[in-house]
Amino acid sequence: MATTEECRSALDRLSDNLATADGEVRSATALDRSLSCHITDLDITFTGRLTAGRIQVLDMLDGPPPDKAEIRLAMAGDDLVAMVDGQLNFAKAWASGRVRLEAGFRDLLRLRALL
Repeated sequence: MATTEECRSALDRLSDNLATADGEVRSATALDRSLSCHITDLDITFTGRLTAGRIQVLDMLDGPPPDKAEIRLAMAGDDLVAMVDGQLNFAKAWASGRVRLEAGFRDLLRLRALL
């Protein structure tokens, strides 16, 4: 099971990856939205913003997110680490229910480039 530190590090690496992406991926992340990532097996939530193509983690809370962020992710810590390391395909994990992504319809349309 991934630790809290490994999950935080994975989010930082994901942010770095998004910041250096090209084309559709870069434009898909050029949003300014609140973001939460609930790590279900650790029962912690990282909250922050997706802004200027980067994820800015602002806080870590115990339990599920207390407020409804505009973009919400939920997954096990091992799945987060595996996705960032390129060992787990996001689209397949999302389709199988291992990863939950919730957002407004317009945001989902923009984020489809990440799938």
